[in-house]
Amino acid sequence: MSFGVDYTMTIGGVPVSSPRKIDVINPATEQVFASVPDATAEDLDRAVEAAQRALPGWRATPHAERAQALRRAAELLEAHADELAELFTKEQGRPFEGAKQEILGASFWFRLTAKMTVPVEIVEDTPARRVEVHHEPLGVVCAIVPWNFPVLLAAWKIAPALLTGNTMVLKPSPFTPLCTLRLGELLREALPAGVLNVISGGDALGPMMTSHAGFAKISFTGSTATGKRVMASAAQDLKRITLELGGNDAAIVFGDVDVAQVAEQIFFGAFHNTAQVCVATKRLFIHDSIYDAMRERLHALAKQLKVGDGADPASVFGPLQNAPQYRRVRAMIDEAKAEGLTLLEGGAVPDRGYFIPLTLVDNPPDTARVVVEEAFGPVLPLLRFSDVDEVVARANDTEYGLAGAVWSKNVDLAVEVAKRLDTGTVWINQNLQSTPMIPLAGHKQSGFGVENGLAGLLEYTQPKSIFIPKAA
Repeated sequence: MSFGVDYTMTIGGVPVSSPRKIDVINPATEQVFASVPDATAEDLDRAVEAAQRALPGWRATPHAERAQALRRAAELLEAHADELAELFTKEQGRPFEGAKQEILGASFWFRLTAKMTVPVEIVEDTPARRVEVHHEPLGVVCAIVPWNFPVLLAAWKIAPALLTGNTMVLKPSPFTPLCTLRLGELLREALPAGVLNVISGGDALGPMMTSHAGFAKISFTGSTATGKRVMASAAQDLKRITLELGGNDAAIVFGDVDVAQVAEQIFFGAFHNTAQVCVATKRLFIHDSIYDAMRERLHALAKQLKVGDGADPASVFGPLQNAPQYRRVRAMIDEAKAEGLTLLEGGAVPDRGYFIPLTLVDNPPDTARVVVEEAFGPVLPLLRFSDVDEVVARANDTEYGLAGAVWSKNVDLAVEVAKRLDTGTVWINQNLQSTPMIPLAGHKQSGFGVENGLAGLLEYTQPKSIFIPKAA
């Protein structure tokens, strides 16, 4: 891929360019290497109109044919996985193998979602009548995806929305538009014109979309602050919304674990994708009896695993994806140092690019910024605890409630603790696991609505109750 490539939007099944452009920066080099269209209000109107035109035909398409279209989308992603992964590394920063894993993960999402169905519920069946509850598509969906998992999270929205008979206009982050635009180009082969429209643009495009009267629903993944603005915009005409927002996820490690056996899994549960994961461990509570051993093992891993340009096969972790996020995480680290907190850094990182060393913070106070705020970068506070009730209260002392994890050989204890955590997902002796069949729902300010699972599928539908009389 080169700067000369003409990346196009997909509107009504055809390529659409624009004289207005936004630059795309490689976060490992800080160099502009591509540009993409900066959609205008007129482009947005055209995309919505194309989705509206396609809606009646797609809604009337049999479920089996819509499922087959998703399977074809999965095949196209698999066939172009290496190409997309190379592009992904350049725009997002993640090393190639992790980038390819995301492309294949999106293919998996299309393929498994295609196996799902929305049942007709029979809620009453008496000699007098039968009452059926059907679930109908909402209409045209506005989907907005972030920069940390630009392809996978697009698939999380495209697959259930299209399977249930909706059409869509999808917007990638302006920081990572390339793979998503390319996805739109590829899926022209799998979908009728107008069913999926992909447009790119700068910061002004998102608010234009969320306030557009042509959408029936908004599905947004991003920060809680932006999610609140999306919710306010949607309220103007009562659009349906699904918001998957931030988290400050706690993992609790009890003293009976084998530190040597679980430390690496816990480490990657915190630092995967350079810690730019909504459901990653952001606060690590470690029982006092193993705290020192766990800290030393985690620090050894931080020093051992290479952070560098994702194009280098030796790199395990890449840069932060963009300059604003880099500056924010850098400021958190500088503040922690100024407060006298003990920071345990990993190995050296490149001088150029948005690189930050993998950093552990040794038992800071719960009131420290690095504990209270979600860093969304490679900064992990390690927190001592000694009592179950104490650690549950501390883990729940946050405005977020997206995910959490409990580590213990005593699974019964772990399950009881999991039940007490105010989060939508809790992993026991594992982390970062998900499938299209399992719902993801944030508690508190971590979200609104559900993604994935049957509940997530139903988010793209509205119920209709039909009362059917029987012969006397």
